[in-house]
Amino acid sequence: MRITEPKTIDTYYQALLDRQQSFVGIFYVGVKTTSVFCIATCRARKPQLKNVEFYTDFKEALDHGYRPCKICKPTENAHSTPPQVEAAIQLVTQNPKEKISDYQLRQKDISPAVVRRWFKNHYGMTFHAYQRMYRINNALLELKSGKKTTATAYDAGYESLSGFGYTFKKIMGQSPKEGKAQAPILISRLTTPLGPMFACATEQGLCLLEFVDRRMLETEFKDLQRLLKAKIIVGENQHIKQVKKEIAEYFAGKRKNFAVPLHTPGTDFQNLVWANLQKIPFGQTSTYQALAQLIQKPTAIRAAASANGFNRISILVPCHRIIGKNGELRGYGGGLERKRWLIDHELKNA
Repeated sequence: MRITEPKTIDTYYQALLDRQQSFVGIFYVGVKTTSVFCIATCRARKPQLKNVEFYTDFKEALDHGYRPCKICKPTENAHSTPPQVEAAIQLVTQNPKEKISDYQLRQKDISPAVVRRWFKNHYGMTFHAYQRMYRINNALLELKSGKKTTATAYDAGYESLSGFGYTFKKIMGQSPKEGKAQAPILISRLTTPLGPMFACATEQGLCLLEFVDRRMLETEFKDLQRLLKAKIIVGENQHIKQVKKEIAEYFAGKRKNFAVPLHTPGTDFQNLVWANLQKIPFGQTSTYQALAQLIQKPTAIRAAASANGFNRISILVPCHRIIGKNGELRGYGGGLERKRWLIDHELKNA
């Protein structure tokens, strides 16, 4: 939303002049004279008040024709993980069998309140819920390796087998005995120049890569769990680590093709469409009509468009390369301005 209230505009402008860290992510400022938008802490020369517009969401700034500032990188840094949260996450990953308490966080000069707010805003869960998922995923790996349930439970820091079983079933939907035969869907967060994304992966490969503000994302999560008959829990595997590396290279203009394995549950027709989307070369665009002809179903234009809309793996399965027959940009779950940015980015780096 564009800010129009004079008092709020004055407050935000002063915060911009003072480079106040506490306003990062609260507003985005579009500079009319340069057509870029920034966050509060940008080091660039400050514009005059008459030359700026303030927005509450970076997508609004994009929609109004502004592009991300190359100095402050607003879509990355406004949503990047704060140092205190990074330190808290590191404590969890370094101690996967231990419950990190608020006291332990304070001992490391980490504010539990800051950590709680960030997890609620960016993961939709508490920090302690995140920890439980991480510990259960670690326990699941041990169970799959043949370790006994009792030993796994106590090693994971649970005081009783029943407590471990209750938590395991609450998160996984099955008892430890049943659950070790099933692999969960792991989810992790990554930051890009166009905003944060969620990556989900199974043991087979990457099954979702979406911007966190994508429309209907919750529905995608539900559909994915239904199709794969598995729960989504916090964690990382080799596929998520690989896609984080490859996506960073893509946005840096150093990668045109992706190597991470994909796991794309769907109908045969949908998978046919998704496979052919990946054949559209980097730096080029196509149409639904051309896509229908490519899959040798020239009358299935609407069906191809529908399958394109059900794609859950942004960028790697490049539905952003599909445009209207007249050259106009058509619907994109991440927003048309992101679609335009991705197409321009690929044209510049082709």
